[in-house]
Amino acid sequence: MSKTENNLLEAFSGESQTNRRYLAFAQRAEADGFKQVGKLFRAAAEAEAIHAFNHLLALGGIKSTRENLEAAIRAETNAFENRYPQMIKDAKAENNELALRSFTFANETEKGHSLLYEKALETLGNNPETDYYVCTVCGHTVEEEPPDECPICRAMKKMYKKID
Repeated sequence: MSKTENNLLEAFSGESQTNRRYLAFAQRAEADGFKQVGKLFRAAAEAEAIHAFNHLLALGGIKSTRENLEAAIRAETNAFENRYPQMIKDAKAENNELALRSFTFANETEKGHSLLYEKALETLGNNPETDYYVCTVCGHTVEEEPPDECPICRAMKKMYKKID
């Protein structure tokens, strides 16, 4: 990989993380009653997302929908088979309950994402229209209708957000 490609990858990672960080900051600012500061953080987060997209595009990281689904399946599978199990093990060893909870929620959610991507790939070109819902506590993602209780974190149905 060339120096420029490495720089693009590093920039993509940094911009992506900054986008998420600023969205978290926006939520906190709004919860603290600072609506305008929240709005500023959301505006900056959107700009960071544009930067990340442009860096990924320059890397050639956006391909056909079929290739993107295949890449997503590989990434999600790697996450729940390799990355998160070690993180869970480390968090347990260090008695870090918040990290353990976060890693466990993500690990279980990634399994479901992989299955949803596999289903989308199998029906590519003939994908039925469906709604998706995401648990705002753990990220559990479902089609059609959320369950009464999240199978991962036990949150109530009202904690699911419909994705437009």
